[in-house]
Amino acid sequence: MFDLKKYIMASKTALFSIQRSEALWKRALELIPSGTQCYSKGPTLYTRGVAPIYLQRGDGCRVWDVDCNEFVDLGMGLWAVTLGHNHPAHVAALGKALREGTQMTLMQPQEVEVAEALTDVIPCAEMVRYGKNGSDVTTAAVRLARACTGRDVILRSGYHGWHDWYVALTDRNRGVPEFNKLLSGRFDENDRQGFDALMARHEGKVAAVVMEGVQSKTADREFLKHVREQTRKRGALLVFDEVINGWRFAIGGAHEWLGVDADLATFGKGMANGTPLSALVGKREFMKELDTTFFSFTFGGETLGLAAVLAVLEVYRREAVVQRLWEVGQKLHTGAQCAIDAHGLGAWIELTPHPVRTFWTFREPYRGCEGDLLKTLFQQEVLRRGVLWAGWHALSLSLANDVSAVERVLTAYDEALAVVQKAVANQSVRAQLQGEPITPVFRRH
Repeated sequence: MFDLKKYIMASKTALFSIQRSEALWKRALELIPSGTQCYSKGPTLYTRGVAPIYLQRGDGCRVWDVDCNEFVDLGMGLWAVTLGHNHPAHVAALGKALREGTQMTLMQPQEVEVAEALTDVIPCAEMVRYGKNGSDVTTAAVRLARACTGRDVILRSGYHGWHDWYVALTDRNRGVPEFNKLLSGRFDENDRQGFDALMARHEGKVAAVVMEGVQSKTADREFLKHVREQTRKRGALLVFDEVINGWRFAIGGAHEWLGVDADLATFGKGMANGTPLSALVGKREFMKELDTTFFSFTFGGETLGLAAVLAVLEVYRREAVVQRLWEVGQKLHTGAQCAIDAHGLGAWIELTPHPVRTFWTFREPYRGCEGDLLKTLFQQEVLRRGVLWAGWHALSLSLANDVSAVERVLTAYDEALAVVQKAVANQSVRAQLQGEPITPVFRRH
């Protein structure tokens, strides 16, 4: 087990204390299974003993942990905060909703207002239903597709949440009945041959293809058009999961940006600037089937999230948010790539190509040094320089407005990569770690 006291005494380069975080984590482990409500927020994705574990507050693109350390936040609530923490329009909308009542005995008018707003800005949206998480509405889309087609098999590509239909084919499938594997198929991004083989294998049984239009590779419009043609030809619905990509590539997500038609689409995360809200949208002929396909829960029309999305949409219109996300994303992407190249690390560190969805991939630089170790060392060094980073750039409008924050991130990248380059050259990556290596939530999915 990692000895925090030993680390604090031994490390001459530690810039901050995380004692309160560690104390809270110890308490959590006695009360909360796995210690966290969301694995992607838990400490396994961060360098244990170096990274903070609990954040206290945020403002703009900056956050402060419970030990009062300040960081530039590149995680942005797991892609959910698109305007920035504590954005005045968001805060004002939530305050008004709280004063008027967020949960009443009958429906509230915001349900209609938001539906009208979303059908105006999302091309495939003719009708709308709400949820609280991306998993809610993507699973609702699966049920709806099965109801519409009378079929059971779901083919998917990308990450789609925690429900049985998705996790059946992952290494976190304990408790999921085995039959779910028979009703699922997975294909890789841009893999036409693999996709076609799956469609042929399940001929006449596919209810829907559920996919993220952009994941980690260069977007392939022709591949997506092929998927569209094949689903239409074979009587399956095409569902785009835009939970991450929506309100970033475009308000309507990757399929709007690439000009590919969808039957259904799902949104969450950034649409309400971190307030819990998700939406299933789609064509009327399919959405009408929800009249007899059960999807109903108490907080489906709760108004905090609905008020938030109206406020977010107004800011998007007024300040051209999508364009500015692309601009600041390009600055970070270009700066990071230049630093990687300057330090001769291009063979082991790769950035995904799209500035509004940039992930870092780390490869084994020498035998015995896995990519996760290299990633841990890099993360350790950027954390020490005041940047909260877990492997991606989740951009927000506040970051676009904060030139000093962007400069701070790029300086941290350059200095951290210099440390990494030296450790790779000396084959001493593990020896440079001051904490426990990070471990992915999924080894495969």
